[in-house]
Amino acid sequence: GTGSFGTKFTSVILRKYPKINKIIIFSRDELKQSNMFEKIKIKDQKKMRFFLGDVRDKDRLMTALDGVDYVVHAAALKQVPAAEYNPFEFIKTNIIGAQNLVEACLVNKIKKVIALSTDKAAAPLNLYGATKLCSDKLFISANNIIGRKKITFSIVRYGNVLMSRGSVIPKFINDVKNKKILSITHPEMTRFNITLDEGVDFVISSLMNSIGG
Repeated sequence: GTGSFGTKFTSVILRKYPKINKIIIFSRDELKQSNMFEKIKIKDQKKMRFFLGDVRDKDRLMTALDGVDYVVHAAALKQVPAAEYNPFEFIKTNIIGAQNLVEACLVNKIKKVIALSTDKAAAPLNLYGATKLCSDKLFISANNIIGRKKITFSIVRYGNVLMSRGSVIPKFINDVKNKKILSITHPEMTRFNITLDEGVDFVISSLMNSIGG
């Protein structure tokens, strides 16, 4: 909830939907939570709740989701080289964490769940992409086990978010500024880029129109 997406998403929701009752930010970083709270307008602070926790901890998710209507899942480990070096850490967050969230949402009778995916989950060539593909499958298949519950699980998949934390653009800018060259992984690599505003608008639209899947 305190990453680039969560921060922007929260500010847009507070601006566009002033009648919203409550926004819960769930993350494991207390400093980012504190910084995020300080940047929110005083009139909106009473609508905010901050839960310290990790998607690896299902019991904590159960508590955080009590009384919640909509969930946007943006938690993931994302750095491709780090995944190759620490594979099971990525599996615990991106796959087991996804399943924990699915189960917690089912118990708490959430109305809609939107999970953020990545272009790297399409025909994945690295572990990060593979973990996100597994996560996608878990959320989509959750629609098969909802029974009579009025809940839908949906996935949004998009590319690199320009200027988000950890994105390639700040690295490119730094390369050109300091080395006068542009570092690329492979000359035939394709990147799909969107702005943070486009990503947030896409998720809001999906929350309104999604039917599961």
